[in-house]
Formats: sequence, structure tokens, C-alpha cells
Amino acid sequence: MTVATRRMKLGALADRIAPVRVVGIPVGEVRGLAYDSRRAEDASLFFAVPGQHTDGHLFVGDAVEAGALGVVVERELPDPGIPQLIVDNSRFALADAADLWFGEPSRRLASIGVTGTNGKSTVTYLSAQILSAAGQKPGLLSTVNIQVGDELEENLARATTPESLELQELLARMVDAGHQTAVIETSSHGLALGRVRNCRYRAAIVTNLTHEHLEFHGTFEAYRDAKALLVQEAPLTVLNRDDPSWAFFRERARDRVLSYGLSADADVRATDVRAGPSGSHLAVQAPGWAGDLSIPLPGSFNVHNALAAFTFAVGWGIDPALAAATLAQARGVAGRMERIDEGQPFAVVVDYAHSPDAIDKVLRELRAITSGRLIAVFGSAGERDVLKRPEMGRIAAELADLVVVTDEDPRAEDPDEINRQIADGARGAGARDGDDLWVINDRRTAIAHAVSLAREGDTILLAGKGHEHNMFVGSGSVWWDEGEVARQELHNAGKGSG
Repeated sequence: MTVATRRMKLGALADRIAPVRVVGIPVGEVRGLAYDSRRAEDASLFFAVPGQHTDGHLFVGDAVEAGALGVVVERELPDPGIPQLIVDNSRFALADAADLWFGEPSRRLASIGVTGTNGKSTVTYLSAQILSAAGQKPGLLSTVNIQVGDELEENLARATTPESLELQELLARMVDAGHQTAVIETSSHGLALGRVRNCRYRAAIVTNLTHEHLEFHGTFEAYRDAKALLVQEAPLTVLNRDDPSWAFFRERARDRVLSYGLSADADVRATDVRAGPSGSHLAVQAPGWAGDLSIPLPGSFNVHNALAAFTFAVGWGIDPALAAATLAQARGVAGRMERIDEGQPFAVVVDYAHSPDAIDKVLRELRAITSGRLIAVFGSAGERDVLKRPEMGRIAAELADLVVVTDEDPRAEDPDEINRQIADGARGAGARDGDDLWVINDRRTAIAHAVSLAREGDTILLAGKGHEHNMFVGSGSVWWDEGEVARQELHNAGKGSG
């Protein structure tokens, strides 16, 4: 992205980046920053960022032709004809330059980071609602939504945490709109790659930690270490006392820690939990406060999500009674346990569950409220963690009555191979092709098949896509709306009213 609304001396940016070596004399006025050569413009500063699929150093020539005034690189290149600022990490340099370019917005905006494997979007959304009720006018960045000013927009980027240039611009917009706080859903990628560098987090909320994104991090330990970067920075950390990784994060937390959960050792403890299809009721004991909490969100996992947001409120100094009252009226997140009701005699639920732990939890929740059979329709993303695929197949075969394996976001990977790996996990758990297991690559056809199987009292779970409005296939991005497709197929099968 190029931002051409500001100007700054190249020398001033060089001072902030602090390159290990400079080739050429950094002079002139920079009019924009770019890390994509297609967005480089006249008098821009171009950052050559190595990526998973390509390397920005290969496109320095294109940036020069577009009029770049200087280039930030990790290795010296044959004379490009413009100054080279050689750094150890060009992504970090981009984050430092973006922070300065936009006037260090996080110094005027209290940033709250929410991380974990599951529940991040919901906790982000709930925390923002509590801050809003307390009059602290929060900005919001989540996988699902972005809020700047009074406008709640859909996040179409399909990235939980954008690159630092877009993120710092977003924070600057929040400052200009009068926000006092910013609740940021913070991914392990964003932490490991330095995208959230200079967010200056004031609080960190950790939901849980399970198997995910090993295609990027390599090991679970590296994934966990990336998440820990958030708690190492923030002076207030909110942790899930019931999660096995609690002690790991507790040891690495920078300063103050508050824990939540069902454990007797939790600082904010839930007891007498009564979960139902429309929400949960529980008693809560917190430092200096005790009372009841009602959550109008289905699923026992939302008990932990609500507790995380409530505990953050306690740590942030918000009246616990106000936080509890806000949660009692809380709005859910699109694509999270979202019911599709077209008058059909069975339930259809759309959920974003795309990890073994998430699909396990969702299926268990739905089993408890399903009188008939449970039908699971799901897949696994291409060019992502392959180890979770057979595990998800096994879980689905064990917890659902019927399993339909289908595409999620195959990208350039072979859909047949992705779905074979998932189905093999299901077969290992006893599922039989054509009896209680079907592999149907085309997701619309898979949903139609599940609808054709469903009888009164059954529940169909459509997992993995949630709120997303596109699908990545080999040829690029194509339209997709899980809820809309489900509605269409219900009517096509004559099972929807109207």
C-alpha cells in the first residue's frame, strides 16, 4: 500500500529505521511508503520484504521505475540508482517507518490485544462492547469487522492482522475519529512477523492454545512463543486458567496477571454454569465483586469467551456490574454459531470452526441440543497446517453421525489430496464411504448433499467458512457466502418456506 497524504524527509525515516549500513546519500522528501512494487509511486520509499511465496528484493527495479526515492533492503543489491538502507529485518523497518509516518498513533490510543487459537473474534467484539458501555469509545479490528468512528465495516481482507503499514494507518484513523482505545484481534502471524510492532499494547487477553498454523511456525513451541510476545509486552495480561498453556504464559507475562475460568484457582471464577442453546447463566466471583452473569450466546465455550472479556474489564478498572449488564445484552459475531432458519424441520448452523479443538467443541455443543442426527460439513485450508487434517476427520467421525468432507480454501493445493487426508482420519475412526462418509470437493454440492440427508430433528454443521465472503481456489478468489448458499440449497431442495 502507498500512502501519499503525508511527506517526510528521507533522512528522518532513515534515522527511525536505523539501518546497519547505507549505500548512497538518503536525501529528498518521501511522499509515500510501499512494500508492493505495484503500489510504489513517485518519491516513495520502497521496502523489499521477503515473503512465503516471493521476495520483494526481486521487484526493486519495478519500484525504481515507478519513481521510488529510496529502497529498504536486507542485502545490498547491484546499484539500483537510488539510496539503499540495509537493515536486518525489512518488515520491522516497515513497522518502524509506518509508526513514524502516521505520527505514532498508539501513543494516543490504548491498544488491547486479543490472541489465542479460538474465540479471538468473539472476545474482541465483547471487550469492545464493554469499553463502549463504559464510555471509552473503542476502535475495533477483528477477522470479521473493523470499526472506525460510528461505522462498523466488514473486514474483507481475510487477514486477522494486516501488514504494519495498513495497521498503523488504521490506528491513525481511529485517533482522528476520537477513539480512546483500540481492541485488536492479534494473530500469531502478526506477532511473529512484526506486523503489530509499535502497537504499544496496554493489555493482552489470551483465550486458549491448541494445534494451529504449524505450516507457518513449524512447531507448536514456535507457535506458542509467537503468542507469548503479546503478554511479554502488555502491562496487563488476562489468561485462561483452565487452558494447559496457562503456566507458560504466566511465567512470561510482563507485569500484572488476572486469570479466569472454572478452576478454583482462577482470579475470576465461574460456578453454577448452566449452558443452553440460547445462552448461559453462571455465578461469578471476582476480586471485590460477586454476582450473576447471563450470556445470550450459545455454547459453553462462550462462557470462557465472556469470562475473558469480563476479566479484562475488571483489570481495566471498569465497574464489574456494568460489564455484567453489558454482556447480558451482548451481540454475537457473524458466522459464529449462526443459525440459518428458512423454516426447515432441522437445524443448520454456520460456524468458523477450522481447527481440531474448535470443531470438537462445536460438535459437542450441538450434540447436546440435537434430538436427531448430527451432520458435519467441513474441510481444511490448502497451503496451511497439514497435520490437523486427519485429526479433524477423526474428531468429526467420532462426534458426528454423518460426515461430508469438502473444500474450504484449497488455494493452489490439490483439493483431492487435502480431502483425502481429512477423510483418511475419518476412516481410521470407523467412518465408511457412502454410508456415513462422503467426500464432495465442490462445497455447494456438499451442502446440497447434507440438506438432502437431513431429517426432522437433525442438525447440519457447516464449519470452516463462517463469516467469510470469498473462497481461495487455484485460480484466485471466488465469491462465497456460507449462509446464503445454505439458504439457496434449502429452497432448491424444497425444504425452506417462502
